[in-house]
Amino acid sequence: MSPFMKFFNFLYDSLPPSSWFLVQRHNLASSSETDEVVRSGIIGELIYIWKETRIFVFIPILKFLVTMCLVMSFLLFIERVYMSVVVVIVKLLRRTPEKVHKWEAINDDDLELAHTNYPMVLIQIPMYNEKEVCQLSIGAACRLSWPLDRMIVQVLDDSTDPASKELVNAECDKWARKGINIMSEIRDNRIGYKAGALKAGMMHNYVKQCEFVAIFDADFQPDPDFLARTIPFLIHNREISLVQCRWKFVNANECLMTRMQEMSLNYHFLAEQESGSSIHAFFGFNGTAGVWRIAALNEAGGWKDRTTVEDMDLAVRACLHGWKFVYVHNVEVKNELPSTFKAYRFQQHRWSCGPANLWRKMTMEILQNKKVSAWKKLYLIYNFFFIRKIVVHIFTFVFYCLILPATVLFPELQVPKWATVYVPSTITLLNALATPRSLHLLVFWILFENVMSMHRTKATFIGLLEAGRVNEWVVTEKLGDTLKSKLIAKATTKLYTRFGQRINWRELVVGLYIFICGCYDFAYGGSYFYVYLFLQACAFFVAGVGYIGTFVPIG
Repeated sequence: MSPFMKFFNFLYDSLPPSSWFLVQRHNLASSSETDEVVRSGIIGELIYIWKETRIFVFIPILKFLVTMCLVMSFLLFIERVYMSVVVVIVKLLRRTPEKVHKWEAINDDDLELAHTNYPMVLIQIPMYNEKEVCQLSIGAACRLSWPLDRMIVQVLDDSTDPASKELVNAECDKWARKGINIMSEIRDNRIGYKAGALKAGMMHNYVKQCEFVAIFDADFQPDPDFLARTIPFLIHNREISLVQCRWKFVNANECLMTRMQEMSLNYHFLAEQESGSSIHAFFGFNGTAGVWRIAALNEAGGWKDRTTVEDMDLAVRACLHGWKFVYVHNVEVKNELPSTFKAYRFQQHRWSCGPANLWRKMTMEILQNKKVSAWKKLYLIYNFFFIRKIVVHIFTFVFYCLILPATVLFPELQVPKWATVYVPSTITLLNALATPRSLHLLVFWILFENVMSMHRTKATFIGLLEAGRVNEWVVTEKLGDTLKSKLIAKATTKLYTRFGQRINWRELVVGLYIFICGCYDFAYGGSYFYVYLFLQACAFFVAGVGYIGTFVPIG
């Protein structure tokens, strides 16, 4: 029994059981003595209520949560090992997409026949107030090695900032004078956000002559040979509707937060996308750095704005129509990671809330579909949505940030060693293998992911319940090279004015809870579990005061 409970048992056993019984005792010598005993009885009754509540309410609830977490831990472990085994087999057998699918370079020996050898490609660049990166993305798209008469660059500019509009117009005019067929399409509203812009872009008459559409977000910069390495998959394999490429992060070394993001996203591409492509010919479209067959896009119903993950929505609907996807790991597209904590939180809210909301909307549609096998339906509902988009967030926060610290105060909770040591260690190492250069940052990555799991869990429940900020869309802030040069000069003078605005009370509250549990374990515990608790509490405190990522000064 813990010292905590011994103390309360001592108080309880030394006091009368009921204040009501005490006030019925009429043989007390004086009113002052009566008051003292009544007060003692009230304390005893409160202790009695706490003991009963603890035994019959808190402990059963916590034991149930522990059991659920153990089940989720086992399911996550199986899923991670399964994906890793698939990737290892693919690598050992060297089953590259070029070997699995038919792939032949486009014959461009006769330039006069280029218009017959090369299909017409639409290149879409949706953007919203992206003045820091718009010139980079437009320039990279216009430099693609593709016949100029066989591609159309379409800039979908929803900007409301006059400076951003001017930069986009100037950049489009510059490339138009160089012979690039570039169109700047501007809407008078932002209905549907990115999905609305992409949908509106597909409605122009000149799009009808295009067979494929490549999509790049405003901070993405494809290499010149991007189309030459991806379009052949679509030309020679009529069943393939999407070719997705890997992201390469130009600012991964900017700060510790971007390094940890790189670790998580590298695992996503190496394990989740690679295994999904190799075994099921399906994965979630990342919304950028991919090429779609326009016929498949239209057959699936086009772009919809019913959730904040319009890319995933389209991918699932295309899959339900029988189309297949290919992920090409060796084709990289440079882009920028969010380097401010505020921007990263908004991004993670969208990436967690959207899939949960989409799962809620599409589960019955998947079950009732007649075009795909029961095996693929099971994969979509269980593996793709339930485990990777729902369970992983809830489990991480509830187990590592709530349940494990609570075992210090409630010694009746028994968590097996495999769930606290072996499973998380294996999952962490599998994730780290995707980014070997960051192995020394594993501890920081674990602590940071646990902090972010609180926001992801909150967003997941918002999506499942379709409440509050379910359709909130905040464009991820990009700093670009032009703004970064200004930060050094301003950061020292503006840092203190932003401190109050960086306070995140949720992180501070959870950090305080974990810290209290750590103090109790340090005073009365028989192990070194408090080391983890103090480290995790510090991670929450650091995030709570906003001392993470890049600081963007005001003005």
